Amino acid sequence: MVLMNRLKAHWLQILTHGLALLPLALLVWDFTQNQLTADPIREVTLRTGRVALTLLVLSLTCTPIHIVFGFRWPLRVRRLLGLYAFLYAMLHGLTFVGLDYQFDWGLIGEEILQKRFVQMGILTFLILLPLALTSTRGWMKLLGKRWKRLHRLIYLAGLLAVVHFTWAVKADISEPLLYGLVVILLLIVRIPVVRNAVQHLRDRLSGKSRTPEEPGASS
Repeated sequence: MVLMNRLKAHWLQILTHGLALLPLALLVWDFTQNQLTADPIREVTLRTGRVALTLLVLSLTCTPIHIVFGFRWPLRVRRLLGLYAFLYAMLHGLTFVGLDYQFDWGLIGEEILQKRFVQMGILTFLILLPLALTSTRGWMKLLGKRWKRLHRLIYLAGLLAVVHFTWAVKADISEPLLYGLVVILLLIVRIPVVRNAVQHLRDRLSGKSRTPEEPGASS
């Protein structure tokens, strides 16, 4: 009975865990079945990078969904999505360093100096790292208002990840540009003027009205 109650209370988080881990499980399965194409390292690199970017963008959609529709459930999985985005970004980087270049730091240094998409990928990861490390409630209390300012960098990480993807694919950039468009739209929704206008329209459509006396009317 206790287990069932916990499942009911945390079903969304459990579902998020399962869906976020599914690409990794499929990747491991394809590896064991020798189904990673003729260039398995490149396939692993592409798949981990694409999943990292997808989860990062999904984490960015949580607050705009709340703003536009008033749903609170996306906020419950925002941190999870961000942490899984970091996990796949780390696997993406480890594939490059460990599998592709076998920890040959001389060659890795040359790649960093010569290829701008590698530089952009490292910069993106360096932004995500402190965000992942400070994602706990303890850090939230410790940093106070600075925590929100720090975690706004997630949007910068999203934009840089799109640039990294665009420079990496070189030829057909339609997919990274689509990601970029989504990130820009999400950023626009977060602009205070746009956010207030959207919330006002949402309240009008739902039949709600705020007066200055009501809590949150001026927030």
